[in-house]
Parts: sequence; C-alpha cells; structure tokens
Amino acid sequence: MSKRDYYEILGVSQGSSTEELKKAYRKLALKYHPDKNPGDAKAEERFKEATEAYEILKDQGKRQQYDQFGHAAFSQGVPGGAGSAGFGGFDLSDALRAFMQDFGGFGSDFGDKFGAGVRRGRGRRGQRGQDLQVRLPLTLEEIASGVSKKIKLNHLKECEVCKGSGARPNSTKQRCPTCGGAGEVRQISRSILGQFVNVSTCPSCSGEGEIIADPCDSCSGNGRVRGSSTVTVKVPPGVTGGNYIPIRGAGNAGARGGQAGDVIVMIEEKEHDLFTRHHDHIVYQLPISVTQAILGAEITIPTLDTTTQLRLPAGTQSDKVFKISGLGIPHLNSRGRGDLLVKVTVWIPDKLTSEQRRLFKELAQTEGLKPPRTDRSFFDKLRQTLGV
Repeated sequence: MSKRDYYEILGVSQGSSTEELKKAYRKLALKYHPDKNPGDAKAEERFKEATEAYEILKDQGKRQQYDQFGHAAFSQGVPGGAGSAGFGGFDLSDALRAFMQDFGGFGSDFGDKFGAGVRRGRGRRGQRGQDLQVRLPLTLEEIASGVSKKIKLNHLKECEVCKGSGARPNSTKQRCPTCGGAGEVRQISRSILGQFVNVSTCPSCSGEGEIIADPCDSCSGNGRVRGSSTVTVKVPPGVTGGNYIPIRGAGNAGARGGQAGDVIVMIEEKEHDLFTRHHDHIVYQLPISVTQAILGAEITIPTLDTTTQLRLPAGTQSDKVFKISGLGIPHLNSRGRGDLLVKVTVWIPDKLTSEQRRLFKELAQTEGLKPPRTDRSFFDKLRQTLGV
C-alpha cells in the first residue's frame, strides 16, 4: 500500500515553516493519541502516520530529500535513499517516544504522573535495547485510590562480567577497519540526476565504530545475558484501560553498552462484581421491591471504599437514576472526581402466597390510573441525570 503524502497528512503546504509543522502535528497527535482513543486501531495508525510525517519534515536534511524524491528518498537501493535511516520499522513505541521527546505528553503534569519524556537515541555507543510491553490489570478500587505495583520482568540484562562492553575483562576494543571508526559507510553512485552519496550503517561493527577482538566468555561478546528483575510502577488515581506508563531504562539492555530500552506498562481494568464504569462515574444497579418503590425507603448503598445511604422517594419508578456526587473515580491529573449513579430496577416476584395474591387483587381494584408511556433509553436518562 502506497504511503500518503507527508504534507497532506499534516494538512500543511510544502512551504510551511517549522513552527507551522509543529502546530499541525501537535493538533493531530493530541486528537489521535492512544490515551484518548484506547483500543482504536484506526486512531493508532493515524497517530503513527502523523508522527512519521512530522519526524521527516522537521529535519531540514530529510525534508529536502523528501521534497526531491518523495518516499523513495528513504528506501533501500534508491539513488540518494537513506536506506536504514528511513522509517520502515516505525512502530507505536517509536511514535510515542518521538511525541514525548517534543511535547512531553498532554500537559505539564503528564510527565510527573507518568514518568514521561522518554529518551531517544543512544546514551553510549552500542545498540539501544528493545522496549518491553507488559499489561497491568487493576481493580476499580485500585484505580480510584492509586496504587504501587511490583512487576517481575524476564529480560536481557547487562553482563556483569564485562559490564556490558562485550569484551573480555582487561582486553580492549579495536577501531573497525571497515569504517575507520565512523560507524557508517558511504557509497557513491551516479545517475542521470548526478552524483549521490548513500550513507548506511557499517555492516562490520553495526554502527558502533569498534569491533571486539577478544569477546567475553559470559555473554559471547553481546554485552547482555538473560535474567530477571523486579520494577515498581506507581499508578496515579483515575487511569483507564488503554493508558500506559513508561518506566525508562527498565527494558532490555542495549547490546555492547547501548542504552537500555523502556518498559511500557499498559493499564487494563478488571471487571467489577458490583459497579460498571462510565467515564469517571460508576454505575450501581439497585433492585428494589414493589412496596419500596411505592412507599419509598432508605437503603444502604455500597461504594468503592465504604457505604452510603440513599433515600428513595415514594413513587420511585423502575430505571430511575439517582446521582450521589463525588463517589466515583478521581479525574486523572486534575481535581475532583466522578459520581456514583444508582439505577433502580423494581423487582417483581414470580411467586406469591395466597395472602399476597389477595392483597394485590384488592389493590388492583382501587387503581384508577394507567402507567405513562416512555420510550427513553437508560442512557437518555443517564445524560439527563448528569445534565449533559
């Protein structure tokens, strides 16, 4: 499938300034960010697409190549193409990391709450380790209060014998003879358009500029070994399924001293026995008897951490929704919290004693009103209760 034009993706003209590109990208990224569209594969694809376009066009060198050759500028085997410097493997973690680098999340509190600001690139020579993704199921109670969880990881760790260098202790690395220590090789090609220089990662040293003549016995020169670690993730109150929390540097160690990857903790919500979540509100289904509906009653209602009292007025109708303010889920990164919504359902017994049947027959003889007709759905009533 052919890629869309990068300028078309961002909705800008070819002569747009860097500031205009940034403004257009931020608008799209906030609209299609996975946190705002949990489980939406189409929105995720749009987010990755917009980020890839911005990453190319904000770089003047890459932008000039793109303006001249289009997407072919970043394809292998094309004169002037960037080869491995392109975005063929650009995935969601790359897009999230690029977004965090430029904007740091949705607001000033995002980085503090979620450990945002994921670093990109290498802190030391060597290949950056892979990110790890783990899923963290949480109960509504844990989501409402915030929680600290320990997660055990099986991953690649830095070799303790060679300290991640890949070389045997007391030995040294040598400058790569293929690239002379540059980490990249250049190939000059000619075409009818002129002379082009293709720069690619050195195949001998994988871009590190050095080779290991005497590899470590423990890790066979990779600088990493299999192991396990325990990390702690602090979950703020108010998260929802689809939110993620990055833990920087806790992923797979980088080969031969490269920067470690991150752990991306994906939040999942466990199904609750009593409550259903609706945004930051929680909904509780309350069955009541016919007499409670007719005469009214005071009923004890469970909450996420205690109980509360609900006074039912006389004549309460089935499907009536009562709002108890401030007993829902806290708003993420802001003050306040949602409400507890109690939906009443009048329970009708399927078996009656002879005395109960006699009393209901007497009641039926005194009735003079027909029930009103209503076609409103539960969510219509819910919106009316919330005032939306």
